[in-house]
Amino acid sequence: MRALALLLAASMLSASATAQTLDRIVAVVGTHPILASQIDEEMVQQQAQGQPLPTDSAGLATLRRQILDRLVEVEILVQQAERDTSIKVTDQEVLDQVEQTYQNVRKQFTSENDFRDQIRQARFGSVEEWRRWLSDQQRRQLLAQRLIEAQRQKGKLRPIPPTETQMREFWQQNKDQQPKRPAAVSFRQIVIKPVADSAARLRAFERAESLVVQLRHGGDFGATAKRFSNDSASAAQDGELGWFRRGVMVKEFEDVAFRLRPGEISFPVETSFGFHIINVERTQPAEILARHILITPEISQGQIAIARRLADSLHGVLARGSPQVSFDSLAKRYADPLEPKLAEDAPLTEMPPEYQKAVAADTTLGLKPVFTEGADTPRIKFIVLEVTARHAAGELSFDDVKLRIRQSLSDQLAIRHFIDQLRRQIYIDIRL
Repeated sequence: MRALALLLAASMLSASATAQTLDRIVAVVGTHPILASQIDEEMVQQQAQGQPLPTDSAGLATLRRQILDRLVEVEILVQQAERDTSIKVTDQEVLDQVEQTYQNVRKQFTSENDFRDQIRQARFGSVEEWRRWLSDQQRRQLLAQRLIEAQRQKGKLRPIPPTETQMREFWQQNKDQQPKRPAAVSFRQIVIKPVADSAARLRAFERAESLVVQLRHGGDFGATAKRFSNDSASAAQDGELGWFRRGVMVKEFEDVAFRLRPGEISFPVETSFGFHIINVERTQPAEILARHILITPEISQGQIAIARRLADSLHGVLARGSPQVSFDSLAKRYADPLEPKLAEDAPLTEMPPEYQKAVAADTTLGLKPVFTEGADTPRIKFIVLEVTARHAAGELSFDDVKLRIRQSLSDQLAIRHFIDQLRRQIYIDIRL
């Protein structure tokens, strides 16, 4: 609630500027004035986000000038976007954003009267007046964003590599805001999945083939997906997969899907997941809207036992340390091709429970006992895993975030160069 009060207070400082005799023009961009109250607004917003303000006059003066520079830059971008006829921001887009903000604020109050009282304390005459102010702010933000996006798409915002000094300065200025480094591990793995035998694959194909016949004779695809598909996520949505481009699905699936005409029902398509019945609903030049029904062959207990024995055998070979056999060579030969073979600095808290248990059993590096993932599901798999590095939780170092800083600064420097070019084309008068 405190952050909300500060947000509305920030709104108040801008909305009531015309009523405050102490307000004054601190800059002019083109013909547009920037008011001192807008700087006050930004300072209150920083407080709302938990950023302390300087307590000395010199620090406050520096902060106010930094904020003014940002306001001038935004105004430059907005005015350039308004002159560019290709930059469009619709009333509906603005309305949607304003409505989202309104709902986020409104739900923090238990009653409509409390909400309206807070609006009035922020010196807005009504909720509608506050929404109009939000609309203007949102429109300006979208215009500036669209201009930058357009320049990037046209290739006019080419990244400018920062120097080592610039990156270290950025790190020093922002390191207190960096999140803590979570405990993490690096590992390599061989994932063994049980494979259905030929009899199970034949039964699954025949089931899929019979469903194709029903669908081609007028059967309801959505209802059939709900009843028979083994892909539970898409089955709940009538088999819907949404729009996708090439490279998203496995090759065997895409080779058929991108040849289908809208409304056509495919024959059963076999992939490593099972047999798919594909229905393309709509097409565009580079993507399709499709749905599917997945029939997976049943994995017998015998096939599960074979996969477990293979995993144990590979683990035994690695544990004995034979010089003729390496982890990578075994992974290349036996690992499931759809599963990752390496993981670098994977946070422990983001790993599946079975992985967490395996790597947390001790703090050493090296080979871990074979473990199972999805033991009670049709997608059971056995994991041969070797931990190659461990990183304790703690403070992030410059080297930990250097690449991220370089990418961020490269983009910022490109935008800065673009704004500097625009500055030379517009009247700017700083009066602070």
